[in-house]
Amino acid sequence: MTTSISANALPQDGIDVRRAELVSLMKRFAPGYGVHATPIKDLHLIRSDHPTEDLHTVHKPGLCVIVEGRKEVRLAAESYVYDPLNYLVVSVTLPLAGKVIEASPDRPYLCLRLDIDPAQICRLIADVSPSGVRDSGRGLFLDRIDAPLLDAVLRLLRLLETPDDIATLAPLAQQEIFYRLLRGEQGQRLHEIAIPDTQTHRISRAIEWLNNHYADPLSIENLAQMINLSTSALHHRFKSVTAMSPLQYQKQLRLQEARRLLLSESSDVSSIGYKMGYESPSQFSREYSRLFGASPIKDLARLRAQAI
Repeated sequence: MTTSISANALPQDGIDVRRAELVSLMKRFAPGYGVHATPIKDLHLIRSDHPTEDLHTVHKPGLCVIVEGRKEVRLAAESYVYDPLNYLVVSVTLPLAGKVIEASPDRPYLCLRLDIDPAQICRLIADVSPSGVRDSGRGLFLDRIDAPLLDAVLRLLRLLETPDDIATLAPLAQQEIFYRLLRGEQGQRLHEIAIPDTQTHRISRAIEWLNNHYADPLSIENLAQMINLSTSALHHRFKSVTAMSPLQYQKQLRLQEARRLLLSESSDVSSIGYKMGYESPSQFSREYSRLFGASPIKDLARLRAQAI
């Protein structure tokens, strides 16, 4: 399944001027390829001058706004495509694959990512009721940016020009951004993640546990008991939020961590497979190839060649 959203549906009054300023700021503070940290702790700027191959990552909750270019993000078998002045929200930690599909040196892919702290959302929802659809579906969604949200994003980015203002004004801009998300068409999804004792919030606790214990044996019965859900409710709600079962989710975490270890450690493939909880090197290699398209040894050689 592919979900796409286009900037063509946006009203153009004032949008082009705001976008031009965003592009200018992004090019200044993200002068080259890669992910650029900023003095605003939760804000990162991302740039690519060319289309990219798939990048697999465990994506923490965050807001991503494309300013220029186009990207495809995949969650399990689902594909999400978005482009300028549309945004993607990841409301729970998810293993994703993504690639830039439109970028050039003249018009680079430019995207800003703002990490979402569920505690901030929780503080806001005491005073803010979500609007829009009552849909508690996937833990990520696409939507079109509107003028109020765009203005709040622009104000946050402008603070990079006045570093002395960041400590005082950045939290206010971030709070407004999260407020606008909660009041948007998909705000209910963020709302349910933050409200204690909802089924979706319990699933977020299960996700947090899996991220901290991905190499351990997984007992569905124990996990369900831990978050106070039946095993059937755990399976149903977990798949609704993540598009995969708890076991499939754990497998993705294990394989992505194994790939990271292959690149950063001198351990052999078998040792890393055992460390990730696999019972045999052949099982590890088979599942690794299924996710990344090559065996661990071939994939490692490919990644190192790309880094040269």
